[in-house]
Amino acid sequence: MVNTEDFIKRLEIILDYYGLNASAFADKIGVQRSSLSHLLSGRNKPSLDFILKIHDVFPDVDLYWILNGSGSFPKNNEPTRKQETKVEDVIKINAPSPSPESIATGNLFSEENTNTDKNRARSKNDYIQNAVNESISSEVEKIVFFYKDGTF
Repeated sequence: MVNTEDFIKRLEIILDYYGLNASAFADKIGVQRSSLSHLLSGRNKPSLDFILKIHDVFPDVDLYWILNGSGSFPKNNEPTRKQETKVEDVIKINAPSPSPESIATGNLFSEENTNTDKNRARSKNDYIQNAVNESISSEVEKIVFFYKDGTF
């Protein structure tokens, strides 16, 4: 859960960094001035929509930093390395390679080799289709945060 007092401090840091007062900041991110005033006074807690609006308008604001203080502000310009796995990379790793005997024997243009290549292509396409089907998941419709004080 977001500590409201710490969130307010981080929000004030953002205001100072960009040289904006509360009214200009609210106008810039597209929220009502009163909602920002209520946040800064501690009356209300920040919504996910509010935080995402800040992130959309000010991409230097790290989501983890504004939510819980971890990370840095402004964001480091160093690109973070993510491990991305593409379907093609998985296929290259897991696809069976032909044995040396099957490569060395026979004519490359014979009917037998053509059929084997077609079967390999079908097998590869089936593997890709299965991998894609497994990666598709249900779409999220709504996320609601319930706070201990009864608000959401």
